[in-house]
Amino acid sequence: MKTKALLPAVVLSFMTAAFASAAIKTEVIEYKDGETTLEGFLAYDDAKSGPRPGVLVVHDWTGLQDYAKRRATMLAEMGYVAFAADIYGKGVRPTEQADCAKEAGKYKGNLPLLRQRVTLAYDQLLKRKEVDAHKTLAIGYCFGGTTVLELARSGSPVSGVVSFHGGLGTTLPAQAGAVKAKVLACQGADDPFVKPPEQEAFKEEMKKAGVDLEFISYPGAVHSFTKPEAGNDKSKGQAYNEAADKKSWEDMKAFFKKVLG
Repeated sequence: MKTKALLPAVVLSFMTAAFASAAIKTEVIEYKDGETTLEGFLAYDDAKSGPRPGVLVVHDWTGLQDYAKRRATMLAEMGYVAFAADIYGKGVRPTEQADCAKEAGKYKGNLPLLRQRVTLAYDQLLKRKEVDAHKTLAIGYCFGGTTVLELARSGSPVSGVVSFHGGLGTTLPAQAGAVKAKVLACQGADDPFVKPPEQEAFKEEMKKAGVDLEFISYPGAVHSFTKPEAGNDKSKGQAYNEAADKKSWEDMKAFFKKVLG
């Protein structure tokens, strides 16, 4: 009797989950920076109505590929409108490390261009009727973490930014009173690419500029700790860390709640 009674509930649960999943709508969005075509990715819950908070997602040094799109979809499932930016340009999706470094270097070496590209993406998010323009956030991974920090430093009206294992240094430091966003930096405690001196310089920069900063260091984590594709060989300096990945995502959610009230 108990088994028969449970069956409809199980079926109903499955149907409910399937319906919820089906409500997530995704779109490929083309936009321009002069003559350069950019191709972003939008995800949102089509079953919801009315404006809701929007989140800009910025990819790592491989460009806008499945990982950033997956994070955007996760945010859409949480009720946000998520737009994954394309910093590099349509079709520019490097796979080899040397090519990734070369492409990322074009923008790290030209911060005005990087800020221009991320601002264009942020503007795309604001254009959406589903988005409450007064409640916007930005997150980024590795290169994307660096990028959302530059968005904040630029004085963008974005409410909060989260950098996951991003580079923290800059040649255009934040100016006192210019940064409107609250900032959360999620760093691996053992990251060999973002060493303690860079971390301390970043904290001092944010303090001098009057930025509301949360800095969280995850024990045992190296670079790329949120990305399963990074593998598990810490000796390479970048590896997935499940505990740090899950904890940093929960820290992000708490940060969002604080920022948005």
